Formats: sequence, C-alpha cells, structure tokens
Amino acid sequence: MLSDSEAAELLSFLTPNTRPDVKGHATEYFLGLSGNRDGCRFLRTKPDILTALFALTSDPSIAIVKDCFHIIINLSADETLHQVLVTDVKVLPVLLKNLMDPDYLFSDQICTIVSNLTRFEKTCKTVFKVLEEGVGMAQLVEIFCTEGYNKKAKLHYLGPLLSNLTQLPDARSYMLDKDRCVIQRLLPFTQYQASAVRRGGVIGTLRNCCFDHAHHEWLLGDAVDILPFLLLPLAGPEELSEEENEGLPVDLQYLPEDKKREEDPDIRKMLLETLFLLTATKSGRQTLKDRNAYPILREFHLWEKDVHVGAACEKLVQVLIGDEPEQGMENLMEVEIPDDVVDKLKKADAEEQEELEKEQKRIEEEEKEEERKKKETEKENSAPEETDREQQEGLTR
Repeated sequence: MLSDSEAAELLSFLTPNTRPDVKGHATEYFLGLSGNRDGCRFLRTKPDILTALFALTSDPSIAIVKDCFHIIINLSADETLHQVLVTDVKVLPVLLKNLMDPDYLFSDQICTIVSNLTRFEKTCKTVFKVLEEGVGMAQLVEIFCTEGYNKKAKLHYLGPLLSNLTQLPDARSYMLDKDRCVIQRLLPFTQYQASAVRRGGVIGTLRNCCFDHAHHEWLLGDAVDILPFLLLPLAGPEELSEEENEGLPVDLQYLPEDKKREEDPDIRKMLLETLFLLTATKSGRQTLKDRNAYPILREFHLWEKDVHVGAACEKLVQVLIGDEPEQGMENLMEVEIPDDVVDKLKKADAEEQEELEKEQKRIEEEEKEEERKKKETEKENSAPEETDREQQEGLTR
C-alpha cells in the first residue's frame, strides 16, 4: 500500500493542469487500487485524493473521466465509503445535476453510483434528502419513464435506484400518492424485455410499496389494477380449462402457445413476494381468489425448477387455499406475534433455508453429472468416425 509521502506525490498529479499522460497514469493506478477491498479501505482515509479524483470527472480527457467514474463506482460498492463520498467529497449534487442532462455521456455510471449509495438505509436517507432539495422524485420518475431520454445512456440502473429509495416511507408515500399516477406509469416495465435490471428495479419498487397495506385495496382496484402485471410474467403457455380462463383478468386469458415466463429467478421470486404481501389483508386475499390467481400459480409451481422460488410459490398458494384467519387477525401485517413464537419462526425459517440449499446443491450436482454423461456419450459416438478417418488417411498415404 502507498505510504503517506507516495500518496501525496500522486495527489499532486490529480490536477486539471497536470500533463494528460501523467494524470492518466495516476488515475489508472487509483483505478487498480479501488478494485479490491484493501485498496478501497485505504482510499477511505484519503478524502483529499477522493475529492481530486471526483473533480477529474469533469476533465477534458474522456479516458480520464471514464477511469475516475469507474473508481467512484468501485468505491460506492463498499458500504464503509458511503459516508465519505456523500459527506466529505459531496458527490451527490454534481451527480444528480449531470443525471438530468439528456446529453451527458456518463449518466449510466452516475445511475450505478447513486444506486449503490442507496442500498443501505442511512445513506439512502441522505440521497433522498439531497434529491428532494434539488432534482425531486417527480423528475427522476419522468426520466425513468421517458424512453430515449438520454441518447448516449440507457439509464437502466434508475430502476434499482427507485427500488432502493422506496425502502423509505417518504419515497413510498410519493409513489403511492393517488393524485400523481406514478405506480400506473411504472407497471408496463414489469415486462420490459430490453433490460432485466430495469425490470427487476420496477418489481422491487412495487414490492416495497406493497408493504404499506393501507394501499392494497387501491392497488388491486380499477384505479391501478396491479394484479395482471404481477401474474402475467409468471404465466406460461399451459392450456387452462374454460372455467379457469373465464375467471382470470382479461390479459391472462387464453395465452398463446409461445408465451414465455420471466427468465430471471430473482425477479420471479420478487413477483411472488409482492403477491404474498398483497395477501396480508382480507380484501387482498379475496381479490386474488376472485380473479383466479391460483391456476396460474399452480402451473407455475409445476414448471419452476429453482427451489427457493418454488418455496416462495408454495407459501403464497398455502395462503390462497388455506382457511381464513380468525376474527380480529384478518390483517396479517397488524397481528402481534409473541416473542417465543417469533424465535420459533426464525428457527423454522433457518432450517427451511438450509434444506432448500441442500436441495439446490443436489439438483446442481445431478445437472453436472448429466452434462458429464452427455459429453462422454458424444465422445464415444464421435470416436468411430475419427478411427475411420485415420484409416482412410493411412490408405491414402
């Protein structure tokens, strides 16, 4: 690691007036340093170096700017540097201002940095405060929902950013404001095929919003009608009975033979968790039953291969087919659970997780064994052809 004198010498090269080649060598060195945990922790103690590197994101050299943004991305992935970046280096106002510029070349890097900074609640609160003082949630949502807002950047990581922000009650309140129509604008992105990052970010946002059970009736009602957007990615091409089709939302009836399910298991799990949250209230459970969610989930469970996603589906199905809770306990989010029961539930969850991991490992080993056997068979089948070819070559010679 650098000594203090070496760090001071390198810092002297991180100025706008330094020769580009010298400056480039310095930024390349810090980029390498930021690529590992020890290097990040060292830089955490050098806010003056971080400030200089961040200032060079405005350098005339595109290569130097790119290096500096990659350094900040690496640093922002380490939670222990969040407060230094936000409080000492004060990266947020500049980053958010540049993000608003539709011609800014490095907006994707900014999205990644700010998304990283909002993963944990403490810094997320700081980001939300700065965002509200400057850009505002309305503008952030507008940029996210405007296809091609920036011709030089895809801005997919605005999805995870919105998801991270909605871990905060104030951000959820904005999203769930009935007069703003924000949730309705986000719903089509649950099927956004161009990016799993954007798609997953929106579904994560919806899941977080569903923790506010007071809004469940509105979310499931005609004003939002969230249910088809959550079920459709889980639906496949299986043929359902006439009666089952008729009970489904119109968008899920008589799906084509080439209908494909959501390909990302993490996103499938989030969809199921969102539906599970909606069953916390009696009206939510009734809506899912009335709109025939069960046949979609039944076929999904038969199709699903990932044990963790399958387990999430089983929990949801059990709520839908099980008996209603006794009077006074209809809202599962408001039920007071005794401490001893909480401990038992945690223990049961840990045991279930351990079993699921064992099952997943077993499946992976079976798949590897099948792949090995397949390769051996292919090798055996190709051996006679190679022998014949060798004999032919021998005769020719």
